[in-house]
Amino acid sequence: MQKLLLLGDEAIAQAAIDAGISGIFSYPGTPSTEITEYVMASKQAAAKGIKASWAANEKTAVETALGVSYAGKRAMSCMKHVGLNVAADAFVNSAITGANGGFVIVAADDPSMHSSQNEQDSRFYGKFAMIPVLEPSNQQEAYDMVHYGFDISEKYQIPVLLRITTRLAHSRAAVVRKPERPQNELRLPSDLKQFILLPVIARRRYKGLLANQVLFEQEAETAGFNRYFDGHDKSLGIITSGIAYNYLMENFTGRNIPYPVLKISQYPVPVNMITKMEQECKRILVIEEGAPVIEESLRGLLSKSLNVNGRLDGTIPRDGELNPNIVAVALGMEDHRGMDVPGLVVGRPPSMCVGCSHIDMYNALNAALSDFTKGRVFSDIGCYTLGALAPFNAINSCVDMGASITMAKGAADAGLVPAVAVIGDSTFTHSGITGLLDAVNSNSPITVLIADNSTTGMTGGQKSAATGKIEDICRGVGVPEEHIRVIKPLRKNHEENVKVILEELTYNGVSVVIPRRECIQTLNKRMRAKAAEKAKAKESE
Repeated sequence: MQKLLLLGDEAIAQAAIDAGISGIFSYPGTPSTEITEYVMASKQAAAKGIKASWAANEKTAVETALGVSYAGKRAMSCMKHVGLNVAADAFVNSAITGANGGFVIVAADDPSMHSSQNEQDSRFYGKFAMIPVLEPSNQQEAYDMVHYGFDISEKYQIPVLLRITTRLAHSRAAVVRKPERPQNELRLPSDLKQFILLPVIARRRYKGLLANQVLFEQEAETAGFNRYFDGHDKSLGIITSGIAYNYLMENFTGRNIPYPVLKISQYPVPVNMITKMEQECKRILVIEEGAPVIEESLRGLLSKSLNVNGRLDGTIPRDGELNPNIVAVALGMEDHRGMDVPGLVVGRPPSMCVGCSHIDMYNALNAALSDFTKGRVFSDIGCYTLGALAPFNAINSCVDMGASITMAKGAADAGLVPAVAVIGDSTFTHSGITGLLDAVNSNSPITVLIADNSTTGMTGGQKSAATGKIEDICRGVGVPEEHIRVIKPLRKNHEENVKVILEELTYNGVSVVIPRRECIQTLNKRMRAKAAEKAKAKESE
């Protein structure tokens, strides 16, 4: 079959296309974004009629994919790890409803928080929902696991979680494709009450989920993704998983490891393989990227008091992503960490693009707030979060998607007036609308700035669900028409924009100011495409 050089994200996307998906629904979030983008750009996917779209948020994405599964067809939903928090209601309950057509959810974790608020490990969610979890260690495994994931999803009528991390998502390797599968035919569930989670049905479905745990464990033992490599030196046994397996192998010439190694790539953890290591080895070292999920599970599995080392006892740092040197030190090898970057090399913090509309928005906001005490601006997640840095120093919070409006409401209700929320257009439709409705219902004295650059800018310029709808949404939740103000954030409009913001800051109720100007990056991209099209037309004359 054809061999392709693919990112981990692209390998997952190509596998989904080849495995016969009918739909993929996601919300963009690094490091998962490229999966859905790849399907959207694929001529193969277009020819197959695969539905690929960005949803308003991760919850709606999972629910849409679950609807495809209900109709008997294969579906995928992708998100970053914190997106799984947003989707948790649908995700956990989908384990109870089960799947009809194959259903794979991809969660891309971000150890070291390269572009995230926390380091949470999505394997906990898989364990909590009690569904099979797959964790590839390379791009080929990621590709193969998608096919297998759809197989076991349909075999056991259960959603499957595929967990990857940043390094796998954004590194490339050669991937050998499998033969393409046709899409499933439309087929409703044999039990038309399967997806009705009334208590009497949910209790029965839950008993079925519990009964299937032993089958999921058998799959983990026999499918071949979990592998036990014997070694002659039984003084140590090593359990590793995912990308961490590669860091282990890099420390041994010729990949010849003297110790027994258990590579875990499928959960629930393979109990028989762990028991074998316990019986053979004097000590166990657990090397896993993320939280000590495997390490903690050993406490309930080991029958004797065995010395287990890993993240919990500090043998491996509790935070941050792994690398070959961290693994080497944990193995007692020489520390090859390089020299620290000298102090004369100044780090370059992230900054807004030259010409970004958020620059003029923050300049106007800072000027409008200059006569008030500081600490009044609650922000959200997007490019505009860079307003926390110099020279703006304009915002005072960034917690989770949509929290700007609700935190501003809470602060205003507590007496901090005026209170300001800054939220992007995509984040507003993701999680901000309900907070705005709460504020309207309480008539809280807050001013909400919805920074509308007509795209999801932070993750690469994907289409925003809010484009062309913001004023109508604000009217719909009850913001007074006269307190929905649109401004154009440009330097020449600075004084006028300051005046508008100041007027709304003094209003004793909910007001919305919409600084609207297209993202400079999408504008440049659009103008380049237009110029290329014009040049092509000229050539054909």
